[in-house]
Amino acid sequence: MQADEPRTIFHVDLDAFYVSVETKENPKLRGLPVVVGADPENGRGRGVVVTCSYEARKFGLKSGMPISRAWKLCPTAVYLRPSFELYERVSREVMDTLRGFADAFEQTGIDEAFLDVSGRVDNAEEAKQLAIIIKRAVRDVHSLTCSVGIGPNKSTAKIASDMQKPDGLTVVPAGFAAEFLAPLPVSVIPGVGRKTQAFLRERNVVKVADLQALPGKELMQWFGKTGVWLWGVVHAQERIPVVAREMPKSLSVERTFREDVADFGRVYAEADDAARELSERLREGPFRYKVAGIKIRFHHFETHTRERTLSEYTDSAEVLRDTARTLLKEFEERDELVRLVGVRVATLVRENPGL
Repeated sequence: MQADEPRTIFHVDLDAFYVSVETKENPKLRGLPVVVGADPENGRGRGVVVTCSYEARKFGLKSGMPISRAWKLCPTAVYLRPSFELYERVSREVMDTLRGFADAFEQTGIDEAFLDVSGRVDNAEEAKQLAIIIKRAVRDVHSLTCSVGIGPNKSTAKIASDMQKPDGLTVVPAGFAAEFLAPLPVSVIPGVGRKTQAFLRERNVVKVADLQALPGKELMQWFGKTGVWLWGVVHAQERIPVVAREMPKSLSVERTFREDVADFGRVYAEADDAARELSERLREGPFRYKVAGIKIRFHHFETHTRERTLSEYTDSAEVLRDTARTLLKEFEERDELVRLVGVRVATLVRENPGL
């Protein structure tokens, strides 16, 4: 396909994926407020909500909320610890189904993917009918629902997939994409986080239409090369291709000491260096992570792993380093030699080229 030829891109987002998988495994959960996250410990828990069902959201619960707060808002909810191996297995199965409908397929997270179907449809109505077939396949084969956004590029399709969740379908014809984006808040743009929103709000830029009214040179002055990408997004001219790339389930870096060590300061130092190397690999992806963990092996090969689910996806090297140190602290007082230490990240998504 030539660079200037029209494209039809789908963004498929599995609805409340972790909760939906848990409900698939245990149908008795259907219709109940369900929370996947830390143990609430009757309101004394210290972790966070990873995700929750739409029924739970009616009580004000949301991802990233302290689990103690969730308990206060909805103590009658069903609270479950994450089963990441189960979620990854189901994700692979669903992605294999989706891949069969695409000319080009790119998985961008455990629960979302882009499909380039430009060679399979000729107009918006055909695209809509194909999306209906995909949604039916996900429901019938995997007992899950998904929301689909259809647009002329990846950014518009991703924004569209959020418009009618759950089980939604939003079609944005190529000639109307900029018009579709104009009334939306700038927060819908992938990669535009809270800091960028605050920066724009100070300049009276609140809606996408406000960005569309700005000259490209001004966006470049504000954001450098990323301003070019942002101009393309808001004017529906972004042309980033759908690239067939495998999503790793996790990434890790381990350090084995030449001689077993007793000084835990050296363990922390090696863990810091492993976290630094792992952060560089994340940037190469580029990936963000939501689960950070450690591995420690003692001289007699006794091995322990620990992990923590964060409140939001991040690519922060500092968060990874600090989380690893916190998890290792549990083992600091053990009077045993350490043979190996490692740092791991999981539940990955591909980073947007945004702000």
